[in-house]
Amino acid sequence: MQENQEKDGWWVYMLRCADGSLYTGVTTDPQRRLAQHNGERAGGARYTRCRRPVVLVWQESGHDRSSAHRREAALKRLPRNRKLALVNT
Repeated sequence: MQENQEKDGWWVYMLRCADGSLYTGVTTDPQRRLAQHNGERAGGARYTRCRRPVVLVWQESGHDRSSAHRREAALKRLPRNRKLALVNT
């Protein structure tokens, strides 16, 4: 992995699932990860497999691996209405 990718190539993202639920994750390639969640490529989270299709509704770049995981954890602790407010900004 290139040093630049390690430094700021991590993204935090939120998906809206077909059932209306929100899924939060981290990745170095949001489009690849979206394809995985939608079953177009191998991989994807178990949570999204039965809630397809999913749509990317929010993403934030500029993280290293550690800060991306910390941000993901913080977002997962937010109540749904705060997540929706973030998505709508």
